[in-house]
Amino acid sequence: MTIVEARKPDPKKFIKGATGDWEVVIGMEVHAQVTSKAKLFSGASTEFGNDPNANVSLVDAAMPGMLPVINEECVAQAIRTGLGLKAQINLKSVFDRKNYFYPDLPQGYQISQFKQPIVGEGVIILDMPDERVEVGVERLHLEQDAGKSLHDQHPTMSFVDLNRSGVALMEIVSKPDLRSADEAKAYLTKLRTILRYLGTCDGNMDQGSMRADVNVSVRRPGEGFGTRCEIKNVNSIRFVGQAIEYEARRQIAILEDGGSIDQETRLYDAVKGETRSMRSKEEAHDYRYFPDPDLLPLEFTQAYVDELAQHLPELPDDKKARFVADYGLTPYDADVLVAEKVSADFFESVAKGRDAKMAANWVINELFGRLNKEGLTIETSPVNAGQLGGIIDLIKEGTISGKIAKDLFEIIWTEGGEPAAIVEARGMKQVTDLGAIEAVVDQIIAANPDKVVQAKEKPTLLGWFVGQVMKESKGKANPQAVNDLLKAKIGIE
Repeated sequence: MTIVEARKPDPKKFIKGATGDWEVVIGMEVHAQVTSKAKLFSGASTEFGNDPNANVSLVDAAMPGMLPVINEECVAQAIRTGLGLKAQINLKSVFDRKNYFYPDLPQGYQISQFKQPIVGEGVIILDMPDERVEVGVERLHLEQDAGKSLHDQHPTMSFVDLNRSGVALMEIVSKPDLRSADEAKAYLTKLRTILRYLGTCDGNMDQGSMRADVNVSVRRPGEGFGTRCEIKNVNSIRFVGQAIEYEARRQIAILEDGGSIDQETRLYDAVKGETRSMRSKEEAHDYRYFPDPDLLPLEFTQAYVDELAQHLPELPDDKKARFVADYGLTPYDADVLVAEKVSADFFESVAKGRDAKMAANWVINELFGRLNKEGLTIETSPVNAGQLGGIIDLIKEGTISGKIAKDLFEIIWTEGGEPAAIVEARGMKQVTDLGAIEAVVDQIIAANPDKVVQAKEKPTLLGWFVGQVMKESKGKANPQAVNDLLKAKIGIE
């Protein structure tokens, strides 16, 4: 089969080698744990963090005579994900046995899908800084996870924890459409965002509920695909980028030295910042796929798919477009806000009935900035949407200035409380009495006659006077009134 590439070579993404330019080609296979209380073929719990082997049924342990029974919710979750990826939903799919032997695979095979997956081709759109990239999704199939071998619990023995054995996974396979580490990170970020919006996977890579196999090859621009190496089980978006950067350079160095690339499976060592060989193609398994005789083909109707589609949430791309159109936000601000559903919901709560651009500015710059600094999340924020909205209301009413608002934000962050009540109790109201402001303005002008002369020649110096008045009034003077009075008294149009 001939693969027709949709993307043209982009010189901005080329990697400079000793003998010329190279292009990296990346495809990804993402394993996403299905959000479900029970496993794919048993009723055992999927709760994370339980004691080893606490979430194991007789089916998961492959006891004789135990038969798998499909979990309908896992099927529905896979369909929802396919719809979110704008992918083809196959009304008939088949479960296969993928045969290999490993201590944490009690059946001696994994139930997966091979030739007939539940979801076909789809697309994920990436809004990169300088272009819009469409990444094709080849397929999504359901499969059961293996257990986990523990090698650090005993000096001479390895233990096996089967809590993950039988947990439902969606394997989402991209086409080789990615051309840089940044694109790969953006793809994984966007995919995780979509899954979280849909509620089909929590995307917690640190808990192993989402992990990526990254296929990397390099070639001279315009040439066919090179020999790829697969980097297995990368568990962070940052590590994906680092692994690609290292692996591309490693392959380029070998090729420029006259060598050839061996198709192999590699692991990424985050401590050393390098990939290392795990197994070569010659050592790869022959999985001997065949349809699982204990499971009938999976069939459902288009009406079933349509019913699921009707209840999908608004997805990130649609939400971003609405934020730009309805709220007048910049695409960048909208991107930041829709990155997590909880962030988008928080913003909308703050923006309701208020100046949306001001709300976005406060949420992104003040709140998100402080949360990042303190290592907190929206869910653990000391300032809620109502409090932040209250601060914005006070600014718009002219009760407080922008400077006072930042002081008020700090008080609420550390002490809590209702914004208007705090302003009243602490005497933080902005001074709008023109007579009181004028007195301060006259005082500053009288004390700085040389600056007045300079400001007449160079009006930008007016900002210095505004700053002095605001300092003298402890930030309480109305900035617009200060500005207007200074212009009139100094004689600046």
